Amino acid sequence: MTKPLDLRCYFVTGQGPDVVERARQAAAGGAGVIQVRSKPITARELYALSRAVAEAVHSVNPQTHVLIDDRADVAAALRHEGISGVHVGQDDLDVRVVRELLGPDAIIGLTTGTLELVQAANEHKDVIDYIGCGPFRATPTKDSGRAPIGLDGYPELVAASELPLVAIGDVTADDAYDLARAGVDGLAIVRGIMHADDAKAYCERVIAEFDRGAQDHAATS
Repeated sequence: MTKPLDLRCYFVTGQGPDVVERARQAAAGGAGVIQVRSKPITARELYALSRAVAEAVHSVNPQTHVLIDDRADVAAALRHEGISGVHVGQDDLDVRVVRELLGPDAIIGLTTGTLELVQAANEHKDVIDYIGCGPFRATPTKDSGRAPIGLDGYPELVAASELPLVAIGDVTADDAYDLARAGVDGLAIVRGIMHADDAKAYCERVIAEFDRGAQDHAATS
């Protein structure tokens, strides 16, 4: 797929009463993608939350893409309400089914985290827009059952991937330079943005550090 995606600062929402405001601040700070993830939650609640997030996000940054975690059905229901697509896991609907459901213009991401899963994702590069790849380090927000990749593990995965690769798993602004220098295409962040005193400034820092690391990566490649 060839949609313009700015993955440098990718905010995955967590739990809390201020999710919509956090998403708005993140978008104002330049976050290119915001994924609405709130578990446990009903489909109706996720619909309402995602709609509110999209409205808030696009009021400050119309370029930011809002995705929904896992629920392709909810994403389909909101495709004309500001939702760009969905991020699915290995146990969710097959990505080809998701593409048929959401149409050719939707953004679809897929969770990976091992060399085998990255290589398998390549087989669907005509359907997927990017892959999430983690965990970078162990995180309490999601237990994938996979061993942490660590900084040294990403170059091999980046080299193997034919899709843009986003690092996830307790990633913080302090990691942005090093991970970008390792060659990843973006950073998915949950707690760093959810807990920041100033989410807008936090995202701006992530992007600045990522750009610095990406420049050094390009210079040494």
